[in-house]
Amino acid sequence: MEKALAILEYLAARPHGAPLVSIATELNQIRSGCHRTLNELVKYGYVRPLQRGEYALTTKLSSMGMSFLSKSGIIDIAQPVMNRLARETEELVRLAILDGTRLTLVAKAVGAKVGLLYDPDMGIDLRLSCSAAGHAWLATLSDQQATEVVVRQGLGDPSSYGPNAPVTVEGLLAMLQGHRKRGFSLIQNMYAPGMNSMAAVIRRKGEPAAGALIVAGPSSRFTEERMLQLGPNLVKMANELALIGSASPLLKPDDRGTWGNMA
Repeated sequence: MEKALAILEYLAARPHGAPLVSIATELNQIRSGCHRTLNELVKYGYVRPLQRGEYALTTKLSSMGMSFLSKSGIIDIAQPVMNRLARETEELVRLAILDGTRLTLVAKAVGAKVGLLYDPDMGIDLRLSCSAAGHAWLATLSDQQATEVVVRQGLGDPSSYGPNAPVTVEGLLAMLQGHRKRGFSLIQNMYAPGMNSMAAVIRRKGEPAAGALIVAGPSSRFTEERMLQLGPNLVKMANELALIGSASPLLKPDDRGTWGNMA
């Protein structure tokens, strides 16, 4: 199972497929065993063979994921709130669900009518150290807990993210103090160059966070002053979502996943 899951995760990052030799080498699997596992995944419809000995995922996993989200009720519950926030901010609004120590983007609402729109891929796991949602959640933890989580995932390299991405845990912890005082996170040119974003956790009183509500936009338009103005309303809507979200298992903290899901 471990080898099969490793192959699925490897191919998920390579939509055009990958040759057997690359899969086996990079996953440190014996080529013959890797080939047998791939054939099993082909048999059950998760992988398809391509030309020249390459393999790629089928749509079966994505179909399962979309079906899961649909049946969880999360989109029906969150979309009206997100649409309202998107209209008011005229920016991109995202919903991230917390599963263990992973924050995964699961829904969006677009507010901008014209011009540049920042739109990251649906379904990605956010880098906690340099994303607004990551900062918002980490700010709800103690410094020790936040440090453990970030060290486990690793700091985002500014060369791969934004130029202001923190390069030390100490620098990140100082930022978290500011988020705690403000009541929501606010980052600039940190997750991507030229992009600013803010986030508030979705959390019922006395319970752990279940996710985060995010607003993002180009730094030329979505300035710090603008984000500070929108902050109270963002927090209000995140709290609203926390209250109505109990109807979905994905927004119930006790059901959001296991702390063994640490990768």
